[in-house]
Amino acid sequence: MSLALKYPHIEKLEGQPARLERLPRVRVAQIAMDYREHGWSVDEMCHQHTYLTLAEAHAAMAYYFDHQAEVEQEILDEIEQVEREQLHFPHSPIYYRLRV
Repeated sequence: MSLALKYPHIEKLEGQPARLERLPRVRVAQIAMDYREHGWSVDEMCHQHTYLTLAEAHAAMAYYFDHQAEVEQEILDEIEQVEREQLHFPHSPIYYRLRV
């Protein structure tokens, strides 16, 4: 008998990245990047992103640690996509706005 683990506040549809239920535009990978790149605690994430509840941040981090390979691959894929787009559109106004 196997148990299916449920992550409150997290929605994971087949073939899609894990997201917050309340804010489906926010992916678990985005929250995990704050932890990876800035070393932010859950409290700091909520302080920096006022739309994020403490429960959502904890649920996202629990999902990240339980599915770390999946989320890390999503982050790597996103980095590669940005790098490819920079090669094809090096003078894009959006690129320059994001760099500033």
